[in-house]
Amino acid sequence: MSTTPFQLDAEALYQDLVQQIKAGLQGATELALVGIHSGGAWLAERLAAELGLAARLGFVDVSFYRDDFSEKGLRADVKPSQIPFDVEGATILLIDDVLYTGRTTRAAINELFDYGRPARVLLAALVDRGGRELPITADFLATTVSLSKQENLQLQRADDGRFSLTVVHA
Repeated sequence: MSTTPFQLDAEALYQDLVQQIKAGLQGATELALVGIHSGGAWLAERLAAELGLAARLGFVDVSFYRDDFSEKGLRADVKPSQIPFDVEGATILLIDDVLYTGRTTRAAINELFDYGRPARVLLAALVDRGGRELPITADFLATTVSLSKQENLQLQRADDGRFSLTVVHA
């Protein structure tokens, strides 16, 4: 497996996403953020700090909810999901780093409903790489890129919290 630095400025993309979210969620009631481990969780942590929503921040690891679990197996870095607020009736902003097939998003929504029935679920993603297998679209999206099936886009977080994007070749 080899990696290549990607031409996208992840920090600039993050700032664009934040501006879209701030404009699009003005007046939203019972707003809560849920990041999908791991890249979406990093984005959600930083966004919650900027929006003053640390008490309404949760995380999901969808490993056990994926419909392709038997094919992919279990990752070594599975983290427990944490939803420390009442999901019932909330407006949930689900956050992921890279939107691809839609299977991760579907799994995250299934898991959210195990915690209660939100009034609304919105999706924010830093990058949409195409290749959808399910009819899922982000409500807030910084950019779209085209990658081959042999390439994966990975968000990385430096020790200082700054984001970068890397293409990983399988």
